[in-house]
Amino acid sequence: MNRYRMRFAPKVWTPALSPRLVDWLRPLRSKQQIRDVQLDRVEVIGQQFVRDALDAGSGVMIMPNHPSHADPFAIYAAADVIGTKLHVMATWHVFEKKSRLVQWILRKHGCFSVDREANDIAAFRLATNLLRDKQQPLVIFPEGEIYHCNDRVTPFREGASAIAVAAARKSERPIVCIPCAIRYRYEDDPTDSLLETMGQLEESIFWRRRIERPLEKRIYDFAEALLAVKELEYYGETKHGQLPERIRALGDFILDHVEQRQELKAGSKSLPERVKAARQAIIAKLSEENLSTETKTLLLDDLEDLFLVVQSFSYPGNYVIAKPSIERMAETLDKFEEDVLRQPTATVKARRSAKVFFGEPIEVVGDKKVKGQTATLTTQIEHAVQKMLDEDADQQPDDGASQTSGV
Repeated sequence: MNRYRMRFAPKVWTPALSPRLVDWLRPLRSKQQIRDVQLDRVEVIGQQFVRDALDAGSGVMIMPNHPSHADPFAIYAAADVIGTKLHVMATWHVFEKKSRLVQWILRKHGCFSVDREANDIAAFRLATNLLRDKQQPLVIFPEGEIYHCNDRVTPFREGASAIAVAAARKSERPIVCIPCAIRYRYEDDPTDSLLETMGQLEESIFWRRRIERPLEKRIYDFAEALLAVKELEYYGETKHGQLPERIRALGDFILDHVEQRQELKAGSKSLPERVKAARQAIIAKLSEENLSTETKTLLLDDLEDLFLVVQSFSYPGNYVIAKPSIERMAETLDKFEEDVLRQPTATVKARRSAKVFFGEPIEVVGDKKVKGQTATLTTQIEHAVQKMLDEDADQQPDDGASQTSGV
């Protein structure tokens, strides 16, 4: 996963959508998606769901999974097929790392910032107003992070649904949420690149390159070695059992202790929401004046622990063993590249294509008397996205790099 600075946003970036500029820069985007992320083609399925909702005058929120750094390219390519422009919510770190020119171009493409480590009321209101009033769809990635899991949805956070519900309660037009699934396939065989990355990872923990073993076994053994190191660090001993259970147990152990130190209660929140609450508390304390060096060090250590919790959460533990496809092995190595080799973003191993699926719109009820709508809507969208991914996976070959056709 990407490391980014854990602090409150230093600045706000608002959208300044320019449809003419978006059209003019389309050839540049096409070249950039090939050059930067080796995304050769994008096939769009179900685009009529979006087109019909827009033509009916509805406010449209698109809610995709977030498996790759290539997702923005895939979404904008899909928008070109649909015949619409977009507004896109993005973490403020995306803007901060860019030059002023790129920041300006992002805003002209309808992008705006959100502070995920705070209760960003301004971004919430902005998104609500865009959904109520603008003709372009609003895109929010409910997973919040890039988890590099092409086949499995990580639990959606409720923020996007909360925005949709808030908009529906004040809107004079229907508000609909459209599930969107993004799935990547390699068009060229990336095996040589995967083997090289695996070798670098093994050498990073002072192993020899285990070239005699199958790649999926090397990945699993490497993951177990990393987990054992962390178990020794936090438990003082290694544990036994299946990898998924050990990963979950370690994450819960670390998070429980951070919450105790920060005097927080977990309640019924999901792990990502618990991490967010703990981060908010710690960042607020770090902003206080006259902190002692010892207190600051302890708070920074807790932030580092929280990052490890999210890292471990992104590894299902049985993702490769359950189905050792080229895509799953590549995604896991992508995560190792960022987490262990500390690459800013994982290297793209070979030329790829993407499928972007849109499902049937779900109308959001604006009646305040309807209880639990945010949670229900989040679950509906999450299940719909996973279903589209599963249905596509069932139609794909199990081995080797695959070919896809696209628009």
